Amino acid sequence: MEQTQDLSASRLADAWAELQAFSSDATPLHADANRLAFADPEFLLRRETRGLRIQLEMLKPEISQHEQGIENTIVVFGSARFEALEQASAALAAAETNLAKLNQAERGGLEAAQDALDSKAARDALAVARRQMRNAHYYEQARQFARLVATYSHPRPAAEQLFICTGGGPGIMEAANRGAQEMGALNVGLNIVLPHEQGSNPYVSPSLNFKFHYFALRKMHFMMRAKALVAFPGGFGTLDELFEVITLVQTGKAKPVPIILFGSDYWKRLVNFEVLIEEGTISPDDLKLFQYVDEPQVAWDAIRNFYKL
Repeated sequence: MEQTQDLSASRLADAWAELQAFSSDATPLHADANRLAFADPEFLLRRETRGLRIQLEMLKPEISQHEQGIENTIVVFGSARFEALEQASAALAAAETNLAKLNQAERGGLEAAQDALDSKAARDALAVARRQMRNAHYYEQARQFARLVATYSHPRPAAEQLFICTGGGPGIMEAANRGAQEMGALNVGLNIVLPHEQGSNPYVSPSLNFKFHYFALRKMHFMMRAKALVAFPGGFGTLDELFEVITLVQTGKAKPVPIILFGSDYWKRLVNFEVLIEEGTISPDDLKLFQYVDEPQVAWDAIRNFYKL
């Protein structure tokens, strides 16, 4: 009896087998005009095919999130450098112990010059450890905020669920992904390839752990499903993402969403928005585009009030 062809079976096995051998066995991948175009990394990485790569980077996370029911997200931004309380506590204890040992050694009359260098390094390490300890509460608050979102969403129908979405890295991003994961909720990580590579944190749902080359596409994906933005203290990356969202909402390119600056002391010291009003570069009403909060529950209440949840 003649065997029937399975119409759903892949007919691209040979092309992918060649790529698999290249990635797994370090088989040299030489230029080959006969290789299928979409299975040819040398071709796809040319300058002329940048438009194709941009389109693929747009489509892959879009299709995957849609298939998994991720339609509404709450985006959490913040520093990649803040540590969890347990890490910060351990680092502080180690730094204090190290400095105490050095002080004791100095009293024992060791080499003065080397003592001075070691003591300075130890004091610097202690200062960093104290700063990390001071900022660890932001990690814990981001974690708690994500738990609140996940707890609300879990019993809701799929169309009403809200999912935590972060940049997928360490620090505040890790804290938010961790809080959602601890409550058994799917959560999204939109990571970026950097010169000093930033690995994904272990709490991002594996099937929603995306990696980007283009910042512009990554930021677009942040906004496509965002129903709120919560910006914790952070550096240049956090500022870039925050002001992109404020600009999109201010100019009407995006629908109004709650924009929450978590940590009023930090944000008010960092940016004096009143200067923009005094100089006429924004209108007073533009300050209504965002709000300051200092507690996870207050941040979550602001979002619930906005959408009457």
